[in-house]
Amino acid sequence: MTENRVDRSQRIPGSGSSLEAAVSLWNLDLELIDSSQKFNDHIGVASRKDMTLQEAYPALAEPTLAAIVRQVIDTGEPRTIEFDAGTLGKRNLLLSCLQQGLLIVESERRGDWNLPPEDGERARLIHQATHDALTGLPNRRQFSAALSQLLPASGKLGPALMQLDLDDFKPVNDTLGHGAGDLVLQLAAARIKETLGRSGTVYRLAGDEFAIIQVGSQRAFEAEKLADALVAEFRKPFTVNGISLFVGVSVGIAIAPRDGNEGEQLMKAADVALYEAKKEGRRRARTFDPGMLVVVEQRELLRRSLRVALQRDEFFIEYQPLVKPPSSVVGFEALLRWRHPTVGIIPPAAFIPMAEADGLMHEIGQWMLEEACREALAWPSHFTLAVNLSPAEFLTPGLTDRISQTLDVVGFPAERLELEITEGVLLERTINNLDTLNTLNVLGIQISLDDFGTEYSSLSYLKNFPFDTIKIDRYFIKDLLQDTKSQTIVRSVIGLAHGLDMRVTAEGVETPQQAAWLQQENCDRLQGYCISPPLRADRLEEFIRQGARIPSTTPLDEFRAGT
Repeated sequence: MTENRVDRSQRIPGSGSSLEAAVSLWNLDLELIDSSQKFNDHIGVASRKDMTLQEAYPALAEPTLAAIVRQVIDTGEPRTIEFDAGTLGKRNLLLSCLQQGLLIVESERRGDWNLPPEDGERARLIHQATHDALTGLPNRRQFSAALSQLLPASGKLGPALMQLDLDDFKPVNDTLGHGAGDLVLQLAAARIKETLGRSGTVYRLAGDEFAIIQVGSQRAFEAEKLADALVAEFRKPFTVNGISLFVGVSVGIAIAPRDGNEGEQLMKAADVALYEAKKEGRRRARTFDPGMLVVVEQRELLRRSLRVALQRDEFFIEYQPLVKPPSSVVGFEALLRWRHPTVGIIPPAAFIPMAEADGLMHEIGQWMLEEACREALAWPSHFTLAVNLSPAEFLTPGLTDRISQTLDVVGFPAERLELEITEGVLLERTINNLDTLNTLNVLGIQISLDDFGTEYSSLSYLKNFPFDTIKIDRYFIKDLLQDTKSQTIVRSVIGLAHGLDMRVTAEGVETPQQAAWLQQENCDRLQGYCISPPLRADRLEEFIRQGARIPSTTPLDEFRAGT
């Protein structure tokens, strides 16, 4: 026997004379590894290393039967096959996937396998160890073994690896419970297998993470075609307990040996491509490109730098005026900035998600709140200070105590502080959120609902939560003068807020014409570059002394006539 032959101390069932069955063991390339004497006698040839399954059983070359063989290898689920072998009569085969390879037991009568009980139990335990209990898919252990067997790939074309992540899966667990989440995972696994067909094998790695390995003659464009088909299939809803749920999928693709010829290397490439797909908006597929790796390496460099940025005094705050039309300054919004020692100024959208993911926003947010309150003490006593709270900060235990203590230490009046939160923080832990907002309200702190209309926009928030201000997102302001739909939405939000005894702030006001239109519609406060860009603290005194000046614009009567 060759080096692929199993250890004789772990011989396959049937290799001894006590078992009257033709038993054979094959590797994943369907080449003979070991066999019983009855198999050799029955097949009529001596066992040899280059013997293939189709040589032993030509009928298994038929597409339907070949598909069953591949399904047993891919899923690990035992199957039985019955076929007519001509003069040899009916043949009955039991196919099982063991750790060593594909086990085939042949009997004259269907079901007469005569396997010792301990071997059946061993096969069951092996299956449990190598397959995911929830979905029945091969697990991470199987995935690692398959990848290590396929790599390194020789030649120009190796296997294609896809990393898959479900999008918007967490809200299913949070809102409907883990039972519904488990059902979605099972449905997702079935949908992936159905879309994949026989062009590869799907594995469940962990949680809502899956992987696909394609082998054979696939080209990169074929992998991309499959990935696009998966994304399209996941645009269809899942039905759980009569509820339609939309859970998408993002896919990262890597091809060996082009993108990596070792398991870790190829997985990293696929993971980088998956990150790129998610960064571009999710529910899409991306193929690895070396340029992506540069971006990821830069991101990791920033992440490492972010961990020490606070200690190195690299953060600072700018303030953007809040103006009551036509020109009365009523306060400023504090905006966090990061000056990296080598990269320069990094926008908040680039580093705040990192800080949230790494658990740094609690410390950074505390520094920002205290620093902004200290600087705001120098402003006129009627000016308000608006500070953003990230979702990660808002859900931190002890938030209200921390804010209250900060105000006491600094000596900043609670009624001058306005905390801005987004709609996203209200999706989780609703009762706790209500308690937090009510406590802040009792302290005298004002609460502003930021970016209204761009996320979930449930009117129940406005009924159940004590907001003082609604901020209309810049998305509705940028085309305000040209888009009648935006005008209708902005008018409606202003009317709704005033009816609920709330103020309205419009952010992203860039032109005098926008400012005039909003003033006409009785918007309470304006914010944007039309009035002033964000300013450093040392420039605020001069701005306050000069007063806000909205540039002259077209008379309001023209807007009334045009709208």
